[in-house]
Amino acid sequence: MTAKSIFPDNVLPMIPQDKADDARFSAAANYINRELSILQFNWRVLQQSLDPHVPILERIKYLAICSSNLDEFFEVRVAGVRHRVVRDDGSTGPDGISPTDLLNHIYEASRLLVDEKYRILNEKLYPALAETGIRFPEREEWSVADCEWVRDYFRKQVAPVITPISLDLTHPFPRLINKSLHFLLRMDGNDAFGRDLNYAILHMPKSLPRLVNLPADNGGGSAHRIILLSEIIEEFAEELFPGMHIKGCHQFRLTRDSDLMLDELGTEDLALALKKELSSRDFGASVRLEVNHDCPGKVANFLLQKCGLTERELFRVRGPVNLYRFMHLNDLIDRSDLKFEGFTPGVPADLAHGNSILNRVAEKDYLLEHPYQAFWPVIDMLREAGRDPDVLAIQQTLYRIGSNSPVIDALIDAAHAGKEVTAIIELRARFDEAENIAMAQRLQDAGALVVYGVVGYKTHAKMLLIVRREKKKLKRYAHLGTGNYHVGNAKMYTDYSLLTSNKHMCEDVHKVFQQLTGMGKVYNFNLLWTAPFTLKKNLITAIRKEVANVAAGGRGHIVAKLNSLTDGTVIEELYRASTAGVKIELLIRGICALRPGVAGVSENIRVCSIVGRFLEHSRLYYFYDNGEEHFYCSSADWMDRNLDRRVEISFPILQEDLKERLKKELLDEYLKDTGQSWHLQENGDYLRERAQGTPQIVQERLLKALGSEEY
Repeated sequence: MTAKSIFPDNVLPMIPQDKADDARFSAAANYINRELSILQFNWRVLQQSLDPHVPILERIKYLAICSSNLDEFFEVRVAGVRHRVVRDDGSTGPDGISPTDLLNHIYEASRLLVDEKYRILNEKLYPALAETGIRFPEREEWSVADCEWVRDYFRKQVAPVITPISLDLTHPFPRLINKSLHFLLRMDGNDAFGRDLNYAILHMPKSLPRLVNLPADNGGGSAHRIILLSEIIEEFAEELFPGMHIKGCHQFRLTRDSDLMLDELGTEDLALALKKELSSRDFGASVRLEVNHDCPGKVANFLLQKCGLTERELFRVRGPVNLYRFMHLNDLIDRSDLKFEGFTPGVPADLAHGNSILNRVAEKDYLLEHPYQAFWPVIDMLREAGRDPDVLAIQQTLYRIGSNSPVIDALIDAAHAGKEVTAIIELRARFDEAENIAMAQRLQDAGALVVYGVVGYKTHAKMLLIVRREKKKLKRYAHLGTGNYHVGNAKMYTDYSLLTSNKHMCEDVHKVFQQLTGMGKVYNFNLLWTAPFTLKKNLITAIRKEVANVAAGGRGHIVAKLNSLTDGTVIEELYRASTAGVKIELLIRGICALRPGVAGVSENIRVCSIVGRFLEHSRLYYFYDNGEEHFYCSSADWMDRNLDRRVEISFPILQEDLKERLKKELLDEYLKDTGQSWHLQENGDYLRERAQGTPQIVQERLLKALGSEEY
């Protein structure tokens, strides 16, 4: 394994350029808006719920995932655009769309997506569930016995935990919690105090299950009959207001801005400042109101006025408000025939059977591919380091880790065992801030050194470094990954894990940790590309080298597997490479601002998106380089934030057998998927790959190849 960088001089090859080319490649028409691309991705996720080859309970999950994604989209992305409109910020991205026009496009496209969600639920998924014996009976279908059972359930399980709030001078409209389901009741009559009340609010209790199993239907032929908690409350809400006449009970749900606004430069204690900011997250500015389709206009207008929104932000839905609750249906129904088939992640044979992982990694590199291969060798390497009397120090970055993490337990055990444990914790990992603050406290209490990274730059790199004394010398071991140290995510997301003791690679990892904990000038790295310093520059160098090779009579080929592609500078370089004759194939799961197939700009660029059982999260870059063929795995997408405003790493795969494996998977499996691929068209639409004959589904093929106990 060589330590030589493929770009040792780190100088960008010069390519003849002129102003006409600059204008052609940077034209707004050649770029797709980021926010609208996110909505396109969620549309593709939603289409999975229509796939007859996907088990029905998994199809329901795709519907729920789409709903959850759309919630976050409004909480963060839409809220951000609204801030720009309020500030009268007329600046545009490469696509040239103004914030005001973009906001209008977003609400229009979102409305189409929401309407499609409920059409699929009502016309496709409910009937498909019924065919399997799973029904959601309407209230008029409840038998007398059902009504008695539901009333009893309401009185014993629901009513005791609901607090009704009447709206009057002493009870003004409450401050609604972000994304919580509420009910607005219209009523007539005077209460015990003689008040003439018109409106009251009920808050959906978080502590109660959203889906409720009715007792077995002995005569109806349904194995499972399920009703929603919201239906129970609507049916018996009148019991909470004795003597009052309920004229209507209407579900509604408010979405708020949930992005934290934190002045890092103006705070002395980041953890303390975040704790204070988190307390206000649920009460940010309003961005969306959801009501049922039959909610009277007077009621909807009343809610809009109280929430500070307009008709544009109102979404009327034909079904339950908040479809994410259907995510729990998979847990409620124990039917393996209606779910994806289970599997046992594979493990390289020489890492199994109690072998020392450190000793094995000392001999060669291992590349694990999650979830097809198990994540536990990474955890076991960490545990082994904590127990090994010759291990002196452990350093690790932590971005998203999850609760009750065995990784944190292993670091705490190592600290208790006297190891020098250093944890670089990114407190600002969105929606994981509270867990990360608690995790930092646990590690500090155990005696570990906890550092919060660098002000202004999120630490997104995934690195673990172990320092061990061997024969009176120090040797380093490293784990480098494309995904987080989150055991749950490792079972659902595709990611790469490299276990290595390569001297030059580990030296580079050590330098990155030195940059994060100390201060000084930028290091010279042997093999790693690091953001915000060398990663973007080296990407451009690699692209231009392919162009130079084509100009010299060779051929150029670039393949990138990413979550997102939005960086304007990188996209322009790809356009230049395309016009120079370089073949470019991009596997972009989510956001893609590049527009393929544009004459004279991107005719040699193909963009695919794979949406399947597992979330495609791994990042992999491939450069042909006249047959030298370089593979880089990375924590970074090709986005402005990753390349310019985050701490990221990209690491080469040096071992020939691992390179051959990646080449086969990337070129022969991913790029030839005919079952889950969507192809981006010049007009910005995605078309589903339609196989002739048996579809080739890359995730299924990798599951069969790698998902066994050993190989």
